Amino acid sequence: MSAVLHTTVVAEPVAGYRLSLRRFARNKLAVAGLAVVVLFLLFCFVGPLLYSTDQTHTDLTQVNLAPGGAHLLGTDAVGHDELGRLMYGGKISLLVGLASGLLATVIGTLWGAVAGYAGGWVDAVMMRVVDAGIAIPALFILLVVSAITSPGALGLIVILGLVSWLVPSRLVRAETLTLKNRDYVLTLRATGGTHGRAILRHILPNSVSTIVVAATFQVADAILLVAYVSYLGLGVQPPSTDWGGMLSAGLTAAHSGRWWLIVPPGLAIILVVCAFNAIGDGLRDAFDVRGRG
Repeated sequence: MSAVLHTTVVAEPVAGYRLSLRRFARNKLAVAGLAVVVLFLLFCFVGPLLYSTDQTHTDLTQVNLAPGGAHLLGTDAVGHDELGRLMYGGKISLLVGLASGLLATVIGTLWGAVAGYAGGWVDAVMMRVVDAGIAIPALFILLVVSAITSPGALGLIVILGLVSWLVPSRLVRAETLTLKNRDYVLTLRATGGTHGRAILRHILPNSVSTIVVAATFQVADAILLVAYVSYLGLGVQPPSTDWGGMLSAGLTAAHSGRWWLIVPPGLAIILVVCAFNAIGDGLRDAFDVRGRG
């Protein structure tokens, strides 16, 4: 009986994921978003290997050059090649966004799963902590901490992860409340299985759809938050930069016709954030059981 139940539990999610994958592939906007993200990952991580530039030292003989010739997107106020800087800044923006989104999702997933599974006063206390955290804007906390510590990329990842886990925790808790009363979880508990085993073996694997969708939106939000903070001069410090820092550095050139200092990083932020949101929407629709026909 146990073997049959285990086979059924495993087979149904596998078939469901295959169906979800097909549904996602039929969503043209989501697929386009995935293509945009892949292209930007190649641009930022493979591009510097093919288009090598010096993003550390200044060259005052090459300042504010218009696009063309040796500098396809021109240069900035200290002589950095703008195309190379777009790759360099994008690498930091994407790394911070992906890593902090993953960290926030992991923390939120564990917190929400424990709260939902435990129930009672444990759930009440843990979720009041979440409610209190949500009441304080994440951007405000990030600005205050960044102003005090002047964090690098690693610091931004940790700070963003610690202020962005609240929403995923509520989503996973809601999913856990429905899953903990399923037959396979009750059977495990009746046969002496531990609470940790129930969470890790059944609750979390069957919450993958919710977790993946939440992680996708967390990455988009993290990239935007990093851009906000860097635009205000509180992000990674020179000579490092990200797309928000590039926008901030090029702000004074906006009235001088040097569009290449503003448009490329601005478009990059918009495209990547919209792409991750499109992927998140596509995944949410693909995993939505009510939409399956």
